[in-house]
Amino acid sequence: MDELIRSTFSISQFLLIVLAIAILVRCLRSMLRERYESETWAYIRLGRDNLPVQHWENILGRSRSADVRIPRKKVARVHAVLTRSDKDIWTVYDVFGKRGVWVNGQKVGPEGTELESGDTINLGGNRMRFLRIGEEDRRRLERKRTRPGKVIAPFGTLLELTVFQILLLLQHCLTAEEQYLTSIALAYATLILLQWAVYIMMRLIDRTGFEIELLSFFLTTLGLEVAATSTPEDMFKQVLLMLASVLAFLLMGAWLRNLGRTTTLRKAAGVLTITLLAINVLVSDEVFGARNWIYFGGYSFQPSELVKVFYLYVGASTLDRLYRKRNLITFISFSIVCVGALALIGDFGTALVFFTCFLVISFMRSGSIATVLLALTSAGLAGFLAVSIKPYIAQRFATWGHVWEDIYDTGYQQARAMSAAASGGLFGKGAGAGWLKDIVAANTDMVFAVICEELGLIIAICMVLAVLALAFFALRSARHGRTAYFAIASCGAMAMLMVQMGLNVFGSLDILPFTGVTFPFVSRGGSSLLSCWMLMAFLKGADNRRDASFVVRPAEADLPPLSDEEE
Repeated sequence: MDELIRSTFSISQFLLIVLAIAILVRCLRSMLRERYESETWAYIRLGRDNLPVQHWENILGRSRSADVRIPRKKVARVHAVLTRSDKDIWTVYDVFGKRGVWVNGQKVGPEGTELESGDTINLGGNRMRFLRIGEEDRRRLERKRTRPGKVIAPFGTLLELTVFQILLLLQHCLTAEEQYLTSIALAYATLILLQWAVYIMMRLIDRTGFEIELLSFFLTTLGLEVAATSTPEDMFKQVLLMLASVLAFLLMGAWLRNLGRTTTLRKAAGVLTITLLAINVLVSDEVFGARNWIYFGGYSFQPSELVKVFYLYVGASTLDRLYRKRNLITFISFSIVCVGALALIGDFGTALVFFTCFLVISFMRSGSIATVLLALTSAGLAGFLAVSIKPYIAQRFATWGHVWEDIYDTGYQQARAMSAAASGGLFGKGAGAGWLKDIVAANTDMVFAVICEELGLIIAICMVLAVLALAFFALRSARHGRTAYFAIASCGAMAMLMVQMGLNVFGSLDILPFTGVTFPFVSRGGSSLLSCWMLMAFLKGADNRRDASFVVRPAEADLPPLSDEEE
C-alpha cells in the first residue's frame, strides 16, 4: 500500500508540473500571438492626410510619443488633449501652451470646447479638421479587428487547470487528516465550479478573452493548496473568501464600464481611503511591531489591502486632468497621507508597495524623470528616519544576509524557509507533506518556500512567472487601451503586485530584508485575496481587444442594430 501511495505521489507530481507549465505557456502564447489592434474612433484631417484617433483620450502634438502626431512648426510637443465621453461627446482641451488652441476661430478655455464633425481645430497656426466616423465605417473597422481565443482556445487551458486542481485534491486525500477530507474536497469542488461558471458567463455575453481569469484562478488554486495544508479547519472560511473575491472582481468590472461615473466618484473614494486608514491608525492592535490588523467578532481585516484598490481608483486620471498642476499636487498630497498612515501603523512593507505604485502613476501622469528622482530622494530620507525610529525595522535590516548566524532567534523564520525550499527540490514532497507550514507566518510571509517544499521549485517558478505574465499583459494592453484611466490603473496595479511578489520571494530567501508582505493570490488571507481580484478588474479594463473584456463596452454598442439587408 505504501508503495502504491509513493507511486501515486510521483506520478501526480510529474503531471502537476507538466500541467502548470502547459497552463502558463498557453496563456503566454495567447498573449504573445494574439494581435493587439487599436480601435479607430475619428480622424484628424491634416492637409491630405487623415490621422486616426485611436483612443478616447489623445495627446495632440509634435512629440513622437503623441497619440496624434502633428509634425508641423509652431505645434508644441504636447499641445492639446482630445477626449471622448461614454456618450460620444468629443472635447478638446488646451494644455496651456504659448500659442493656445482654437476651434472654429474661438479660443479654447480651461474647461475645453466640445467638437462636432467638420469643426476646424487650429494649433499654432496649423489648421486641421475633426471628422467623426460613420456608423457603417465603424462597423467595418470593428469587424477587421481580431477576436482573442482563435490561436489558443481558453476552454483547453481551463480544462488543464481543472485537472491540475483534481490532482492537488488527490494528493491532499493521501496526506490530510480524515476529519478534514470532506471540507478540503468541497473547497476544491467550489473553486472548480466557480471558474467554470465565470467562463460560461463570459461566453454567454460573447466575451472571448480569458487569460487574466485563467492566471488568477491558477494562483488562487495554489493559495487554496496552502490553506488546505496549513489551516484545513478553516476551509469553509476560505470558500467564502474565494466566492467573495471573484464576485468583487465581477462587480468592480461592471462598475468600471461607465467611465464617466467612475471618474465622478474619485473624491468619494479618496475620502473612504483616508477614513479606512484613520480607523486602522486609531483602533488596530500591534502584532510583531505592526498595527495593520483590525479584529472583530473572531475575524481579522487588513484595511490597507482594500486601500490599494481605492488608491488606484483615485490615482488614475483622465488626460484632461493630467496636465493640471492643481490635480497633480492633490494626488501627491493624497499619496503622502496614505504612505504616512502606513508608516504610523508600522506596515513598511505595504508602504513600500504603495510608494512604488505612486512612482509609476507619477511618471505616467507627468512623464517627468525629475519628479520620480525627487520622490525617490524623499523616500530615501524617510526610510532612513523610519529605521532610526522603529527598532524592529532596524533589526530586520541587521538580520539581512546574516540569518544563519542566529537560526534560533532573529534568523529563525528565514533559515527554516530556505531549508524547506531546498528540501523540496524540483518536484516537491507533495501537497500537505511539508513541515514548514507549522512555522509562524509560513502560509503568508513565506508562502513561496511552502510551495517550493510541497510542490517543487518548478511550480514555484511558474507561480512567479504567472504574475510576470499579468504584468506583461498590462504593459502591452496599456499601449492600445481606450483611456489613460485604465492604462494608468492597470500598470499601477501590476506595479503593486510585482513589488509585493518580489518582497515576499526575496525576503523569505534572505535576498532582500524580510518585510512580511503577502504573495498575490497565494498567501493565506481574505483581505489580500479580495484586493488582488479587484485589481484584476483594472487589468480587464485595459484590454480593449475585440470582445475580450466585459469591462469595456463593444465599439458597436452605441450604434443602432443592423438592418436585415446589412445582416
